[in-house]
Order: sequence, then structure tokens, then C-alpha cells
Amino acid sequence: MRVLVACEFSGIVRDAFRSRGHDAWSCDLLPSERPGHHIQGDALGAMADWDWDLMVAHPPCTHLAVSGARWFKDKKQAQDAALEFVRQLLGSPVPRIALENPVSIISSRIRKPDQIVQPWMFGHPETKATCLWLKNLPLLRPTNIVDGREARVYREPPGPDRWKNRSRTYPGVAAAMAEQWGAQ
Repeated sequence: MRVLVACEFSGIVRDAFRSRGHDAWSCDLLPSERPGHHIQGDALGAMADWDWDLMVAHPPCTHLAVSGARWFKDKKQAQDAALEFVRQLLGSPVPRIALENPVSIISSRIRKPDQIVQPWMFGHPETKATCLWLKNLPLLRPTNIVDGREARVYREPPGPDRWKNRSRTYPGVAAAMAEQWGAQ
């Protein structure tokens, strides 16, 4: 299966699919943190250039996440552009799509998510509510429910890499995506 992991600089989801034998590529404006199949550029352009069977999209949440609601009044134009990007991703001709984002205005401005998952459902004793908007894909089934509910991502200290550290997909979640959605 040919898989596009849009807006992923970490390579975590891409590598989970590749480890299961898929032709998976990450795509981001940034270079990949891990060596491997990566398209450095615009995800919409990558979608147009190749035929994909599945897209897992991680659009930037900077202007979407409700955790930043106190700044919403000053960022209407940026929010509108971010929502338009989400609409383009969800409306792309890729047959199977998973779009992930934290709790955000996507729920009220486009549609409610199909599912909300937590890292502790996939072997990580942490909390980070992650919404999934799905097209022609089943809900993710938990693979390893563990105790512990630490909000490590929420408590990430300020710094230049804070946004990167908060945006990486947990390996257990990526493995579940590859195992369950890669079999579709």
C-alpha cells in the first residue's frame, strides 16, 4: 500500500507503516528527523504528484487547538487558512484518510471527530487527547491499555522545540495505525 504521512517531520508514523512493508512516505515543509523516505515540501503538492492509497495527516494545530483559545480573537485570518487546509486534506481524492489533531475548532467549524484516542490506550502512561477524523477507515482499537495518566505533553517546558516535542505521534499509536489501517 502507498501511504502518505502528511505534515510529519518526525518520521514516526512513516516508519511504523514501512516496518509493516508499506511504501510509506512522510511529507513536511521541514526535513525529516529520521533518515528515510521523506518529501520535503507541501503536502497538497505531494498528494497531486502521486497516487496514494492512504493518507495520515497531521495538520499544524497552532491556529486550531482549543488550548490556544485565548488568542483566537487575534488570529481569524490564520484560523481560516488553517481550516481551509484541513478541508483540502479531508477532501482530497485519497481513498482512505485519517486526519489527527488535538481538541480543536475543526470539531465546530468542519465536523466532529470520529474518535478521540489517548496514548495510555496504546502503551504510553500519558494523556494527550487526540481527535481522529476518518474516511473509509475503522476506529482504532486500543492495543495496550496501561495505568498512569501523566500529562507530560501538556507540561512541556517553554523553549524553541516545545512545539516539536508536543506534536510527535507516540510510537504505540503509530504502530496501531500501521497494523490496523495498513490491513485495509
